[in-house]
Amino acid sequence: MPKIQWTDLPLELRDHLFDRARERHITADDLYRLKLWCESGPEAIEGLWFKDFGSFKICGEGKYPKTFLLRNQVAKGKEIR
Repeated sequence: MPKIQWTDLPLELRDHLFDRARERHITADDLYRLKLWCESGPEAIEGLWFKDFGSFKICGEGKYPKTFLLRNQVAKGKEIR
């Protein structure tokens, strides 16, 4: 199964992720937890997915992360554990 792609993202997608992280006040501690998870090599699943970190969620589709959500925002797709 392919891994979630974190590098060499399309420019528009990368900029979108940075914008959402900034707008939603994702903290440095939160980003560090995301970094550790990314380094674990999570597998990409078909369709929509999300990973809930408690204080925020990262959402994606297939191999790409797509956006950040706040704790109280509802994510679509299958939760990655």
